[in-house]
Amino acid sequence: MADVKEDSDSVQMKKDPVLSQIASHDVESSQVVLPEESAAVIDSAAEKALCRKFDLRLLPVLAIMYLFNALDKGNLGNAQTAGLSKDLNFAPGQYNQIVGIFFVPFVLFAPPIAMLGKKFGPARVLPILMFCFGSLTLLTAAAKNFGGIFAIRWFLGMAEAAFFPLVIYYQTTFYRRGELARRLAIFYAASNIANAFSGLLAFGVIQIQSTLVDHSWRWLFIVEGSATVCFSIFAFFYLPRSAAEARFLNEEEKALAYRRIQVDSSSIVNEKFVLKDSLRIFKRPATYGFLIIEICLGVPLQGVALFLPQIVQRIVEGTVTINLYTVAPNITGAVMLLILAFTSDALRIRFPFVCLGFAFTFIGFIIYAALPDVHAQIRVAYFATFMMCWGTSAPSVLLSTWYNNNVAHEGERLVLTSIGVPLANLMGLVPSYVFQEKDAPKYAPALIVTACFGAVGCLVAASLGLFMLWDNKRRNRKQGINITARDVPTSQLRDGPRVEQFRWFL
Repeated sequence: MADVKEDSDSVQMKKDPVLSQIASHDVESSQVVLPEESAAVIDSAAEKALCRKFDLRLLPVLAIMYLFNALDKGNLGNAQTAGLSKDLNFAPGQYNQIVGIFFVPFVLFAPPIAMLGKKFGPARVLPILMFCFGSLTLLTAAAKNFGGIFAIRWFLGMAEAAFFPLVIYYQTTFYRRGELARRLAIFYAASNIANAFSGLLAFGVIQIQSTLVDHSWRWLFIVEGSATVCFSIFAFFYLPRSAAEARFLNEEEKALAYRRIQVDSSSIVNEKFVLKDSLRIFKRPATYGFLIIEICLGVPLQGVALFLPQIVQRIVEGTVTINLYTVAPNITGAVMLLILAFTSDALRIRFPFVCLGFAFTFIGFIIYAALPDVHAQIRVAYFATFMMCWGTSAPSVLLSTWYNNNVAHEGERLVLTSIGVPLANLMGLVPSYVFQEKDAPKYAPALIVTACFGAVGCLVAASLGLFMLWDNKRRNRKQGINITARDVPTSQLRDGPRVEQFRWFL
């Protein structure tokens, strides 16, 4: 470790050659004046080879981990369509309570667990969290009444609280800012695939006729929980703590990996977490704009994740058919997520694509709510469910990428993510209480409420993005130069917008 640290320190001390002019393809400008130390790519071939190694070694494992995370969080809806409430004798409204209670510990425990993840390393804490929520999924299969599932859902919320924030932080220690969105999208697409796969899995599992369990929906929790626990043990020994400790990199690649993050992700690589310094993120006004967008995102995101089977139930009948009809919207949601994320990275701009995702959400829910007879216009109704899925996945990834791209301090970045992501999930309380059984099968009030959150999210994201665009131009006029976020190394941006050279990553 000492040798590696010395190599890293030597890399940090090196300055890039002074580049007088380069041609930039950034959306903001066509002429760039670079500072002495630049975030520009020096050896494109070497960086591409390094990224390929990270992509092949890290992304598949992280994607599978998140797939299990999404399965274990969202299998309740499939179990409900198979008769969970009836089999366990739930009173009216109790299903909504076990859906909603998950989000309380999910928000409360995300920041402290994320801080522990920073201290002990995401590569170790993530598999431990995975083992915990896999074990709790297994316990759900043994629940006999409302009280049992209610308690399990509380602890499941604790176990899953910091999982996504830690994965985002973990990836920011391997990838440049302009590389992050498509990697997070590939990772997050596992959530959409999980939602689709959960429908297929539920379709198969519900057919099981066995005397080993009293109700077939218990097999959902047994199968998914067992697979989660097994994979968590593999991940614990596989994931590298950092690029410096990655066994699949040589010394030159480790030095290059360090430089990449130093100039285009973090102000200080692997900086020790100090809570007081990290809380300074809440002194930035933009932080609250990002959090408002997270709030608006959470309602449609969780509404689709938790209640898509119930929404589809208006179109078709039969538990098996309902679960099958949720597959295609979730798959196309993953495809749309990848399209928007890859385009966003190519153009190095985030906020228009966040707005587009919210627009999809708003339109999809409004169309579905406005149809008086879905059976007479079944194709339009089913297409609306596709738009719902298109509009929920992309903003989540791009929003997380957007604010991580604008925060160079690792501690501040972790704190903002560990507040923002759980806050979006907390908004799952809204759909869990507005999707009332008395409104079935149309759920008109819930659909309208969800659409309104999508509209407000679009407006706030557009306003924040336009402010950043204006502020970048103001800073350029004041300094008499024309630079963008890609031209300023993050090693100079520890204090964020207070730094004169700071430029917003749009």
